[in-house]
Amino acid sequence: MAKTKTKPKPGEIPYLKKQGEAVQLIVDGKPFMILGGELGNSTASSLDIMKTVWPKLEQMNLNTVLVPVYWDLIEPTEGKFDFELLDGLLAGARKHNLRLVLLWFGSWKNSMSCYAPQWIKADQKRFPRARLKNGQAVEILSAFSKANLDADIKAFATLMRHLRKEDGKKHTVIMIQVENEIGMLGAVRDFCDLANKAFKQSPEDDEIFMARHYARYVNQVAAAGKAEYSLPMYVNAALNKTGQKPGEYPSAGPLLHLYDVWRAEASKIDFLSPDIYHPVFEEWCAGYHKSGNPLFIPEAGRGTENIAGVFYAFGQHDAIGFSPFAIEAVSEVEKGIIVESYDVLSQLSSLILANQGKGTMSGVSLNEENQTQKVKLGKYVLNVSHGYTFEWTPRPAGIETWPKVGGLIISTGTDEYIIAGCGLIVNFSSNSESGEIAGIANIQEGKIINGKWQGGKWLSGDQSHQGRHLNLSVDKFSIQRVKLYQYR
Repeated sequence: MAKTKTKPKPGEIPYLKKQGEAVQLIVDGKPFMILGGELGNSTASSLDIMKTVWPKLEQMNLNTVLVPVYWDLIEPTEGKFDFELLDGLLAGARKHNLRLVLLWFGSWKNSMSCYAPQWIKADQKRFPRARLKNGQAVEILSAFSKANLDADIKAFATLMRHLRKEDGKKHTVIMIQVENEIGMLGAVRDFCDLANKAFKQSPEDDEIFMARHYARYVNQVAAAGKAEYSLPMYVNAALNKTGQKPGEYPSAGPLLHLYDVWRAEASKIDFLSPDIYHPVFEEWCAGYHKSGNPLFIPEAGRGTENIAGVFYAFGQHDAIGFSPFAIEAVSEVEKGIIVESYDVLSQLSSLILANQGKGTMSGVSLNEENQTQKVKLGKYVLNVSHGYTFEWTPRPAGIETWPKVGGLIISTGTDEYIIAGCGLIVNFSSNSESGEIAGIANIQEGKIINGKWQGGKWLSGDQSHQGRHLNLSVDKFSIQRVKLYQYR
């Protein structure tokens, strides 16, 4: 369960705090909503490359960048640490007004131990590998080795100590991901001698057994880091696909069917997070949004579908943040979508944060298979449909599959809603049984500037089908405010 505080102190480091049913990230004393992007694995390994990347990130309306920290680069020789690269990343982020989430590429990255230093990789006797059932060693450090754990703990604790010294007052870094997409590949569990000995004493099946030991390992790494600098820490999951069996995906990681094991064994980890590349975006959001486990999506695809889904994640699941992967490599089309959607979400951020956990906000996600959704919020039922259900919605030539669309709805008054996103048709009915009919008093498109509504176009004519419904265009993200009334 996420650890939360209730009484912040001036200058306190970032932490988690509960608001109603939601858990929020607090940065410099205020709730913070991550509009992020994760760098490709190698981009942050060169400060020269980053000089060209920082301006692009700032132009995309990001407020946070997820950046790897590579064990083999900070400790190239055992016991000798080099933080020049990290310090350069801190300086670059500050220059461009961006926060950082650091990704510790330590013992495991995408299950493999590719970022372990060479002095570890070359000494299998001291730092044993995991093994397959046939005894073959693999490029994965064993979670059952105390030497492996101690080396990771030492490096991670040193990193966090340095970070406290260099960033403890500026708070450029707001969270830490411990390891990356942990899991066993090629087998359900590790079959090295240490693992086999431990398994003989376990009553559990292979995957639960392995998950327990991965979680214990990571918990000790996180505990050592928090003892130096107690930032919020999470682990991310490489999700399994429907129908896959253990051993066919990165097994024993922080997956939904192993959630209870990970929460029991990794108490120093504040929450578990899904990396969502699968088409059932909404199901994964719902699965990881549990009591005490806030939703944070550290990796996602960059396409239109997931970007539309982020409105759903914030509106329906009080998400802490969202982050497309390889953000520096976006196409011009993807960049345009991110810039536009993040602009809208940035405008809405204070309103979203104020309504998290209070039951006054909802999210919507629709496609050709799921064309409608009912949202009960306050005095009204909002009947939401995909934009293509309306016969007058323009469609580009050659479109065969309906695009995924999404939005969020915030109740801002007894008879008033802010609705934002793309591709939604919304009509309204009364939420009471007394026979009133819901009418639209007016609809206005606008912006939120410095927390205040700035009205633009009045949409009471053709744009709302003469006051019959609210219509968010399929081809752009926007914000509209609707005022309702009731009559008989």
